[in-house]
Amino acid sequence: MFGERLPRCHEWFTCLLNIIGLVALSVADDAYIGLSLGKLNTYANQVTGQVYAVDEHTLLIRNFFYDGLGQDTFFWAGATVRPSNIGFIVPDEEGRTNRLARYVNADVTLKLPDNRKLSSIKWLAVWDLREHTNLADVYIPEGLEPPSPQRISEMSRNSHGVQSDGVEVVDSKTITILNLFYNGNDTNVFFTVGLGPQPTPHGTKIPDENGYLNSLTRYSGKDVKLLLPGKLTVDDIDWLSIYNVRTQENYGSTVIPDKLNIPPSLIHVIEHETPLPNCEQLHRDLRLSWEIFGPAITFELSGQIDEDEYMAVGISGSPTSSQMVGSDVAISYMDGLLGTVADYNVSGKYPCTNVLGKNAGVCPDEKVGGVSNGYQIHTYIRNDGITTITYRRNILNTEDSGDKVFNQEGDTYFIWAVGKYNKHKEPTYHRLVLRGDLKLNLGRKPGEKNCEPFVRSKIKSTEKSWGPLRIRDPQVTTFTVRVGLPGGIRGYSGITGNPSPGVALYVNGLLSPELYLRRNRRYTFMVEGGNDPHNARFYHPFYITDDAHGGYGRDTEEERKTKKVYAGVEFDRRGRPHPSAAGRLCSWLHNTSHRYSVDDYISFPKFRNSLHLKCSEGEPNTLYWTPNASVPELLYYQSYAQRNMGWKIHIVDEIINGANSKSHLCWSAVLCSLSVLFYTQYKRTLS
Repeated sequence: MFGERLPRCHEWFTCLLNIIGLVALSVADDAYIGLSLGKLNTYANQVTGQVYAVDEHTLLIRNFFYDGLGQDTFFWAGATVRPSNIGFIVPDEEGRTNRLARYVNADVTLKLPDNRKLSSIKWLAVWDLREHTNLADVYIPEGLEPPSPQRISEMSRNSHGVQSDGVEVVDSKTITILNLFYNGNDTNVFFTVGLGPQPTPHGTKIPDENGYLNSLTRYSGKDVKLLLPGKLTVDDIDWLSIYNVRTQENYGSTVIPDKLNIPPSLIHVIEHETPLPNCEQLHRDLRLSWEIFGPAITFELSGQIDEDEYMAVGISGSPTSSQMVGSDVAISYMDGLLGTVADYNVSGKYPCTNVLGKNAGVCPDEKVGGVSNGYQIHTYIRNDGITTITYRRNILNTEDSGDKVFNQEGDTYFIWAVGKYNKHKEPTYHRLVLRGDLKLNLGRKPGEKNCEPFVRSKIKSTEKSWGPLRIRDPQVTTFTVRVGLPGGIRGYSGITGNPSPGVALYVNGLLSPELYLRRNRRYTFMVEGGNDPHNARFYHPFYITDDAHGGYGRDTEEERKTKKVYAGVEFDRRGRPHPSAAGRLCSWLHNTSHRYSVDDYISFPKFRNSLHLKCSEGEPNTLYWTPNASVPELLYYQSYAQRNMGWKIHIVDEIINGANSKSHLCWSAVLCSLSVLFYTQYKRTLS
């Protein structure tokens, strides 16, 4: 690569770009991509390529070339001594079994069908079925041991209760600590990796299993999957440790052996450079860059987020710790092709709500008496899944008494969060949020860049929700409505597809289930969602509506004209709405202070078992409702005060209980089986 003659450059910038391109190509060529099986043996149609075993089911053809002129050509594999018509089609890189088109130096990943293994075949060929012609082939060596995850020694049990059942190197960037225990009784403790015979203070901090770079909390027998940051691979490290960077103590570690026969990583490394002199990695998927120049400070916020998500960062509500309440934050997001940044004041951990004539919660500055927006957006772009927004603000004079000052001397405590915004472009409950404290010295000199490239799996992961949850029992006519935690991506958002404000409605102990009600039957709703309007986070009168999002109390007069209320709201002589179903507060809360692993629960019952019910003094409010013949088939139960807390009500003429239906089918099947046996025996008797 570097032996080739470089093109003549007329400008230094062009030369620099050429050199960077060559270096990038060299790095890409040197990356570990699997166990080499050799080059394709070429017989016709200019077929060429280098073949690698990725794992026991997968092959990679690197720089694959084929002119596409074969009559009926496929990837073809078999177990005969040499390639022949006895074999099977291997689907192409898109999983299809179509005739091969033209390839020009493509990287083609092939997965053997029907869960076959490389050990079951002796060759891979590019084969023309019509002409019975072998265009190219490669042979699978006898006794091949394809790359596979490798089990190595367990974590040493040095102190603080660290122990594990072992450690598995999954691929070149992924390490799983099996059944990890750690008491979590100290601060400044991190997962670190490094070079040398044993852990040292010169190791590199790596994110935990959720992408956070904060001090580790307690582990009680959990499999912890760690992803090495940036371009780092297991070939670059000698050890993995749970390490206290303050006391320089190794609580437990394991040695990473050399030359492990492991699969290459399916992680895409995304380079992202910032022109600003300072950069800090806030999370594996979020980083903040900045520069102070003259009277202004410029921020660049970059995040690997979804298209409907926001990024928030700002000065803490406390001068001595990172505290969300009281903070002054900038919330930025992409609205289609347009970037947006807005100044927010956080007085409570709930969406901006009018409480007795005064706005509170996560509110834009102009709704709490401030200036409309103290930030000036500079640039915005979304590229390769990374949203980057640059904005600036005056350091001191913003003409808004609610804006905090960015200190140029010493440390400033910050907060940050990432979450979805709703259809009104309001920020909802965060998906990611700062743990612990974050201190930044904005005026540090010289500047420091402590950021890594973004990483993303080439295979899009899909988390299965806990739903749908349903109450479909003809015997149930009383429902107890309470509030509780919405769960993570498997919870309310996964079940309903709607962003959560941080609280959800629970009905008969289930998280926002679908209700099935029979027409002309009277139902009782015992409402315990809070009746104190001063407590905006936990004030949730219950009502029934045709609006899928709810929050009738937040709607404008024009918005209310398009929605209909069926129960739970009364109107005065002037047509003003008043909620009528607000009872005492009963809420499902965490049993533990560790609140960052809700996505680890694979089912709702397991999640519910981690919660406890806490009720305030008072009585529930009782709402009676009978759906008559004019009621639509689909309605929603919701909170009057907040959007996106409830879910569906199905109005039916007859409720068929799932269990009863199943029993009926089983009994029918038994009768059918007996009938068949009787008929068969009868025929035999006649014959």
